[in-house]
Amino acid sequence: MTNSHLYQNQLAQDRFGLRVAARLSETADNLPYDISERLRAARVQALSKRKFVVQTASSVALSGGAATATLGNDGPSWGDRVAATIPLLILVLGLIAISVIQNDRRANEIAEIDAALLTDDLPPAAYTDPGFTQFLKSQLSQD
Repeated sequence: MTNSHLYQNQLAQDRFGLRVAARLSETADNLPYDISERLRAARVQALSKRKFVVQTASSVALSGGAATATLGNDGPSWGDRVAATIPLLILVLGLIAISVIQNDRRANEIAEIDAALLTDDLPPAAYTDPGFTQFLKSQLSQD
């Protein structure tokens, strides 16, 4: 259940209790003394078992002629902030890892082309041919 449902249930219970108390108070004058004393003791006992949650206002905002009190929740706690930054940190680390892997692949590809150029016997004119790099890449993929 969410907090709003819990709050609504608490309000409904309080209203019911107030109606029962009002009904009992209406007929309390006609009851004998011993019964009225037992009812008073039961009310005191019921009120002592009920948990009262007292929350003080941490700040009051004045706007025009109206005032708004804000309760103790000043914003996300330190733990909430850390928990919110963990997905961002994972995303940044993932992007860095992808960048490093791509750079390594490019470096390996260039190193393979350079190794093929240095170990092969070709005429100097072949090195200036624009399609030569494509030829080397196709040769490396066939091997």
